[in-house]
Amino acid sequence: MADTPSVLVIGGGSTGCGIARDLAMRGVDVTLVEKGNLTHGTTGRMHGLLHSGGRYAVADQASAKECIQETRVLEDIASHCVEETGGLFVQRPEDSDEYFERKLRGCDECDIPTEVLSGREARKREPYLAKDVKRAIAVPDGAVDPFRLCVANARSAENHGARIETHAEVTNLLVEAGEVVGAEVRHRSGPGKRDHGAAGTTEEIAADYVVNATGAWAGQIGEMAGVDIEVRPSKGVMTVMNVRQVDTVINRCKPKGNADIIVPHETTAILGTTDAEVDDPEDYPEEQWEVDLMIDELSKLVPVLQEARTIRSYWGVRPLYEPPGAGTENPEDITRDFFLLDHTERDDLPGMTSIVGGKFTTYRMMAEDISDHVCAKLGVSATCRTADAPLPGSEDFRVLEDAMDDYGLTSPIKKRSVQRLGDRADEVLSTTDPNPVVCGCEGVTRAELQDAISQAGTDLNAVRIRTRASMGNCQGGFCTHAIAQELHPEYDAEQSYAALDELYQERWKGQRHALWGEQLSQAMLTYALHATTMNRDADPARREDTIDFAAFDDGRGAGASANRTSAATDGGERRGD
Repeated sequence: MADTPSVLVIGGGSTGCGIARDLAMRGVDVTLVEKGNLTHGTTGRMHGLLHSGGRYAVADQASAKECIQETRVLEDIASHCVEETGGLFVQRPEDSDEYFERKLRGCDECDIPTEVLSGREARKREPYLAKDVKRAIAVPDGAVDPFRLCVANARSAENHGARIETHAEVTNLLVEAGEVVGAEVRHRSGPGKRDHGAAGTTEEIAADYVVNATGAWAGQIGEMAGVDIEVRPSKGVMTVMNVRQVDTVINRCKPKGNADIIVPHETTAILGTTDAEVDDPEDYPEEQWEVDLMIDELSKLVPVLQEARTIRSYWGVRPLYEPPGAGTENPEDITRDFFLLDHTERDDLPGMTSIVGGKFTTYRMMAEDISDHVCAKLGVSATCRTADAPLPGSEDFRVLEDAMDDYGLTSPIKKRSVQRLGDRADEVLSTTDPNPVVCGCEGVTRAELQDAISQAGTDLNAVRIRTRASMGNCQGGFCTHAIAQELHPEYDAEQSYAALDELYQERWKGQRHALWGEQLSQAMLTYALHATTMNRDADPARREDTIDFAAFDDGRGAGASANRTSAATDGGERRGD
């Protein structure tokens, strides 16, 4: 073993990034590989809830206690990624009084602060609540930005010497003499690909220890070394509303079930969720009835949702795990606790441990536990510091929030910029160049975009998760082209258009299941804008080589008219196919 032991972390979600940060801060030589971008899997498809633990206070108190503990930590070390919205567990007339009292007792037993509100008091706090709401329990739930939090962890890991490799897929584990000694990684091409591994090449990354932090994909990694990891992927749908109908997390006060939570997130509200076990974390049905269920059920709590516009829906897969033999039938009943699977003890396979289960809220605790475990294996005596050391961008957040006029921005824009950037706001926003707002829905300025592009290159989806540009009400209809324009002049037109098309597709993917009513009109407007002004649908009727632009330059009206007629005919035939 080298003087500085090396660890390969597989998986670039919240847990993997947290592990990379923790180990790097302890002086370990860390490499993290992720087959897509950071948050490519479950983390990028969560509902944005920072759990107080109230959701689990009746049925899973161990998880509830972990949640309230870690919520307090994240509010301290990652204030720029957290909004302390508070939460309400709301009781409707048909909901059980007995369960309401059990929820209250459970929270008390788990050290979760509560306040009981009458229906009138709850509606005073959240005016859109249904008029027949009986009462509510207030808890310290919050909203969290998983994208910025993962990026902050990855940046901290890099600051402590870690290597972070995105678009790097593990194709095989390296096993020598019955021990895992690393992994074979295929570097994939893609916007924003880092220079560490050239796209299209394969690299063998040797390591003294390997951590499998791939969540719902843990079983697939285990198969590469011949071990069975019984992850039970559970699919859940989230639906994004056009505006923020509530400012508080709204939970229905009944036993866990489908469609029972509303999370205010930035400028939107996210409705969730369903819970259905699936076989493959990447191949499962996305069903319209699940979206309809969100609206129908949650409108019982907030009736205005029936009249609101849904702008997109998305599905994620939870990495649920329970020890063999537990035999739980319903995925809703599986514990949300996490487990370390030491493959030396479990499978007689030294060199690797998998971490499975858990929740986003407890990612840091999970990372600490497995980092302790790995350091014990490697003989590293350093202790964890991640609960106390602020993440990049988190220090002095409130001081910067108070200084909203320092950068010559309008106050709402400045406030949102500072919330996103934290203690980096002064560095990023102090510019003498023009700094217009590029994404109006989310209030993202040119300076923020340029900062994100300096980190992510042409990967505009990576820029998006750093800034929230294109994630607002119009879903990129009025800003994606302007975001792509910010790639000039460092990147040429071909690269910029390719990046723009990839951003288009990512925005469209989540809207397909929300196309009715006003959202259908919004989508058609977006299509019309981008198809007619920039030909992004590649209609041959609008291709440059089908139109005689010289006719307009030299005044040959007849030729121009002929070309317009021909183009219109071609286009009509194409649209009729």
